[in-house]
Amino acid sequence: MKITDVKVAEAPIGSRFSNAVIDFSRMTVSVIAVETDLVVGGERVVGYGFNSNGRYAQTGILTERLLPRLREASPESLLDPETGILDPVAARSVMMTNEKPGGHGDRAVAVGIVDMALWDAAAKAAGRPLHQVMHERFRLVDKPADSVWVYAAGGYYYPDGTLCSLQEEIRGYLDLGYRDVKMKIGGASLQADIERIEAVLGLLPEGCRLAVDANGRFDLRTALAYASALSDYDLMWFEEPCDPLDYLSHAALAEEYAGPIATGENLFAVQEVQNLLRHGGLRPHQDILQMDPSLSYGATEYAAMLGALSSKGWRSSQCCPHGGHLYNLAVAASFGLGGCESYPRVFEPFGGFADDAPIEDGRVRLGDRPGVGIEGKAALHDLVRRLFT
Repeated sequence: MKITDVKVAEAPIGSRFSNAVIDFSRMTVSVIAVETDLVVGGERVVGYGFNSNGRYAQTGILTERLLPRLREASPESLLDPETGILDPVAARSVMMTNEKPGGHGDRAVAVGIVDMALWDAAAKAAGRPLHQVMHERFRLVDKPADSVWVYAAGGYYYPDGTLCSLQEEIRGYLDLGYRDVKMKIGGASLQADIERIEAVLGLLPEGCRLAVDANGRFDLRTALAYASALSDYDLMWFEEPCDPLDYLSHAALAEEYAGPIATGENLFAVQEVQNLLRHGGLRPHQDILQMDPSLSYGATEYAAMLGALSSKGWRSSQCCPHGGHLYNLAVAASFGLGGCESYPRVFEPFGGFADDAPIEDGRVRLGDRPGVGIEGKAALHDLVRRLFT
């Protein structure tokens, strides 16, 4: 099996909403196609990858640094010697040649995009779904899950948004089969956010839960004020209250806020996770970590993160990746994670899961399509074909 070409494109998200920090109307993502010389079932194997929302396209890093290294490497160095199939773990090492430690950020995102595409190609070559292939490679749990808990992430700030439109949005998620939902805070006053929270809590059926997400907006004083107000509600979690690298503020907040805190989607390497564990004051029995494999060098780095967590008494079930797409769903199933974010009706066509995988009682089943499963999401499959043909 040999890589014959890697094509790079940018695609807009073009969503007309915002969270507490950014406006998504000009947000872009990178999409790549790893073409190979292998034919399976009469189709040439092509692996597709893209980055999660919230990070812009990585065209420069991909085209100027990472992909030239893959092209210059000997074909054999990118293969599993036993199967002759592309090995994403080996390819990651090749891409990181001559890269200094630290400075993760957008570089981690760019590697994660290629990682997704390589795993897609490798699993298609094996004729198996990604969660099974990835499980066999890492063996972090006894067997991969056949379904995963997911929650609906929404509740953004719209220019013409009202409490009624927010409630209508949340009802739509419940109608789709979700049990638990998340909404944004920090983009309005504390009083206005409390009104929004109460509007959502007032319509949730018994047993359904609400999480809130500040996207790292608050300084410690504001985070503590919100925490005091949020303590009146039984929330699923209080997400990214402070800057993601301000570990001491997280520690101070954890001393005051009894409910679960969630963070980690903007930590891109195992060293950053280790620092969070050392200094963030988080509680392994209740807090939630949301590192996103597609933004943080891919599955190999994520496995190392889980190893670091385990050494400090954390269970993989406390991890619930950001991202809300097919790749992270496969990682959650193969690594025994607690669940996965979902973006129903937003960030299309990148968010969400296969068209024939409905949400049932808050869970989604893993399919049997080879690879990541992009071919099972018609709008996404159409987009990648238009970008690369």
